[in-house]
Amino acid sequence: MNVVTHFHELKELIQQHQKQQHSIGFVPTMGFLHEGHLTLAKKAREQNDLVVMSIFVNPLQFGPNEDFESYPRDMKRDELLAEEAGVDILFTPDVKEMYPHEPSITMTVQKRTDVLCGKKRPGHFDGVVTVLTKLFHLVQPTDVYFGLKDAQQVAVIDAMIEDFFFDLHLVAVPTVREEDGLAKSSRNVYLSETERQEAPTLYRALKQGKAAVEQGERDPNRLVQLIEKELIQTSGEIDYIDIYSYPELESLPHLKGKVIIAIAVKFSKARLIDNVIFQVPESGEKHV
Repeated sequence: MNVVTHFHELKELIQQHQKQQHSIGFVPTMGFLHEGHLTLAKKAREQNDLVVMSIFVNPLQFGPNEDFESYPRDMKRDELLAEEAGVDILFTPDVKEMYPHEPSITMTVQKRTDVLCGKKRPGHFDGVVTVLTKLFHLVQPTDVYFGLKDAQQVAVIDAMIEDFFFDLHLVAVPTVREEDGLAKSSRNVYLSETERQEAPTLYRALKQGKAAVEQGERDPNRLVQLIEKELIQTSGEIDYIDIYSYPELESLPHLKGKVIIAIAVKFSKARLIDNVIFQVPESGEKHV
């Protein structure tokens, strides 16, 4: 595995593979790799000749009161895990490499950001699309891999690829979970022992909501009440329980089409998010 820190080194390696017409699978990350990231890398390995992963904690994605400085980092461990997962090129730039000077042009996301996590994180997705635009130009991937745990991010990237005619394919990979259903996340390490025991309630509540839809429920308000009843049994504070069309992330007075049920719960030192995305059955009749 080649580990490179400068973009000109990365471009040289990419050009060598392009001459051989190799397909390129790209996995952008902020490091502190867990099984979710590694699943993306393994999927890229199955589907491409070359696998590129980036590790870059992007300061533009963090608000003034967010955890940029304390965000977990362990580059030596990440390098070993990336190599084991089949990564060929690991790109690990620093902030000066990615943002060498004050930008002349900035990017602003107009849709799919004023709901869910984006509602309380103004500018977050502007930072996401800015760094991904740079990375996509450098790597020039055939396929790019993201996990559906952050479904809003996937929706924004889907719009970005379409709007700017990026010649690549977005592969959205299902959320990787612990045996008890908890979505894998770098922030799970911040949960206390008691909170870790409570955390699987998030996925359990989502599954109950999905089951209610499959049985005929089409009223978003009643679904929210059902999910809330389950979540209030934890010590966490409910941040949101939202239901939207997907990937448009628009409100639905009556459930139809492809939808997302998404939740966020704040524990003492960690804020957890989770979701389920599914197609609503055409018939609104409840199953007997």
